[in-house]
Amino acid sequence: MNYHDIITIEPGKPSGKPCIRGMRITVYDILEYLASGMTEAEILEDFSELTSEDIKACLAFAADRDKKLFVVSL
Repeated sequence: MNYHDIITIEPGKPSGKPCIRGMRITVYDILEYLASGMTEAEILEDFSELTSEDIKACLAFAADRDKKLFVVSL
């Protein structure tokens, strides 16, 4: 999935954290809701401005960041 049109990073919105479409809802917020057990349907019900594509973009963004991480042994 190409999340680049959905996930935005702006210096003034919340402190430069990755957000959804310029809103103040961060990728971290969505990932935390999912990790706590909320379903996609529950998130969409609580945040009517979000779409299913927004949630998928958050997951794709997190997967892409994880793929770029590596461990350096000292």
